[in-house]
Amino acid sequence: MTALPGKSPAETAALTRRVTLLSVAVATILVAIKAAAWLASGSTALLASLADSGLDLIASLATFWAVRYAAAPPDAEHRFGHGKAEAFASLVQAGLVFASAALIAREAVGDLLSPHPLREGGWAIAVMLVSTALTMLLITAQTRVLRQTASVAVSGDRAHYASDLASNIVALIGIAASAWLGVNGLDAAAAVVIAALLLWGAVGVFREASNQLMDHELPDEDRARIVQLTTADRRLTDVHQLRTRASGPYVHIQMHVDLDPDLTLEAAHEVIVAAEKRLLGAFPQADILIHADPRGRAEPHGGAFAESPAE
Repeated sequence: MTALPGKSPAETAALTRRVTLLSVAVATILVAIKAAAWLASGSTALLASLADSGLDLIASLATFWAVRYAAAPPDAEHRFGHGKAEAFASLVQAGLVFASAALIAREAVGDLLSPHPLREGGWAIAVMLVSTALTMLLITAQTRVLRQTASVAVSGDRAHYASDLASNIVALIGIAASAWLGVNGLDAAAAVVIAALLLWGAVGVFREASNQLMDHELPDEDRARIVQLTTADRRLTDVHQLRTRASGPYVHIQMHVDLDPDLTLEAAHEVIVAAEKRLLGAFPQADILIHADPRGRAEPHGGAFAESPAE
């Protein structure tokens, strides 16, 4: 997760809500038209794409719920907020994609062993062209939102639809070859390629969601930016025990810093608050905790996690 333009939590929530609603709408349309075309054509590649879109609809509904829950403010039971709901939704997405790939591969292998001619190939091709266009529009909208929010749930949803775009193109090639060239095995072969693409996309989604659930540190460039902004005031030096993590749309930052031991408590407080404001300018959705140590007089402290292996 990298530093983003200054978007307030309310603005970010509105963006993610709109794009997830669009995702649900697109998935619903794709399921309906692909189901009708599959019933008419009997295409295995189209069945593979239909199964993928059906599971994408479930995943999009999960994302639709997750981004709303993740944006909810902290409460008495969840003092750090609800941001990890997005990561849980992404894990659901990855699991559904794995299941989809397995079902598609099984169906494709069966058809490779016993190929059958397509019916109504023209309708199947038309549906795949429409599906490809709708998927491209959705991915464009999701990419635009991700530039402003870095939502892991929307990122997972986009990964699904990116694999959908590839699978739509592969399915289109397979269906067209079977319908126009009469090579029935190409339709099933396209379905096998789709299954492989889905598996590849699921691995990436699973990795990103796992990083959030395991409290993986922010990228090195973000950590360096945090240190730079914190020490912009020369009275505040030696940032140590810096810990960061992402939680859905939010970032959590905590650190120890050295201050002149002769500063009054009020003056030290003013320095810390100014540092927090600088950080919020770059990370507007951050939860920040800065502990002040008297320079040269601080004893080791902080409990089990006091000594960080990497600063």
